Amino acid sequence: MKFGIIKERKNPPDRRVVFSPEKLAEARTKFPQAEFIVESSDIRVFPDEAYRQMGFTVTDDVSDCDVLLGVKEVPLEHLIPNKKYFYFSHTIKKQPYNRKLLVEMLNKCIEMYDHETIVKKSGSRLIGFGRYAGLVGAYNGFRALGLRDKLFELPKVEHLADLDEVKAELDKITLPNIKIVLSGTGKVAMGAKEILDHLQIKQVSDALYLTSQFTEPVYVMADVMEYAKRSDGKVGNKWEFYKDPSGYESNFMPYAKESDVFIAGHFYGDGAPFIFTREDAKHPEFRINLVADISCDIDGPVASTIRPSTIADPFYGYDPHSESEVGFDADEAITVMAVDNLPCELPKDASEGFGDMFLEHVIPAFFNGDERGILKRAKITTSEGKLTERFAYLKDYVDGLE
Repeated sequence: MKFGIIKERKNPPDRRVVFSPEKLAEARTKFPQAEFIVESSDIRVFPDEAYRQMGFTVTDDVSDCDVLLGVKEVPLEHLIPNKKYFYFSHTIKKQPYNRKLLVEMLNKCIEMYDHETIVKKSGSRLIGFGRYAGLVGAYNGFRALGLRDKLFELPKVEHLADLDEVKAELDKITLPNIKIVLSGTGKVAMGAKEILDHLQIKQVSDALYLTSQFTEPVYVMADVMEYAKRSDGKVGNKWEFYKDPSGYESNFMPYAKESDVFIAGHFYGDGAPFIFTREDAKHPEFRINLVADISCDIDGPVASTIRPSTIADPFYGYDPHSESEVGFDADEAITVMAVDNLPCELPKDASEGFGDMFLEHVIPAFFNGDERGILKRAKITTSEGKLTERFAYLKDYVDGLE
């Protein structure tokens, strides 16, 4: 079986890749029956020559490959019929802007495997860039704080070589006495926690956080059963919430009254209550004045996130009174960091981490009869140009009836 590492063609350019040269060499050693080639790219974080030095063919033509591995959406005109593709298609939530992409893959009889659909039997994700989104998002939050309050100046992550340099920059700053609430307990939140812990910010319990003031920076991790509660007053259950959140409401205001900074690292599911609303943000006791929204759901659970920001221009302000965008350092504004492609800022580390997961969970499935059902669960479209049973719910979306 022949695998091709494809060139990223989406704009703005993405420098990440599924496999670094070293990890691809490891894949070749572990699976000698597989052949790996690399499509030439002038933007990839690892240059073509690094792959050639590892003995890989670098070419402009990958049309003879069976499986094509990428990161972001492939432009329609570059999709090769009758191939197996892996990339983030951003179609499984019926995203309107990518409907044509899914239709084109069906028309070209492409077997589509979305990185987001590579899951365990339980449905939990096996691979992704979540940790790196958390790392960069938390760093960017502190960068915004330093710039806004003229406390310190951190360089952009994209100007740093790797995670070691990111942490070295953080070693140079001193934080004021602030309280930080971090939502979530998954890979994104744990990435953000890694930054908080590197800064030696003290983690405290919910009870202490909500009832005490401190003489040093502190943070609390709030899981879903802390910031959401059952509407009927009964004791909530996390798994019940994930299955059907309709009987729940936000319980975030106690945190909002005690926090200066909110790092949003949660996963937001359909039908879940908003974490804080526009009305909540107007409350006289609403204290949060900086939000690093790593989850970045627009007009969703975090009221101040009214649009995504960009790596080039990562910060804006949200005026809770007028419910409109203002300067990120405007008086009485909530400063917002809502970059929606954070791992792109740390392409080397993010690619290396992604390759570790892809080699562990996905490549073996091609050679062991897919004994764990990884490929079967992940496949969205078939080589006959049909949706798989698991993704049959996308038929109305494909037909343009949504």
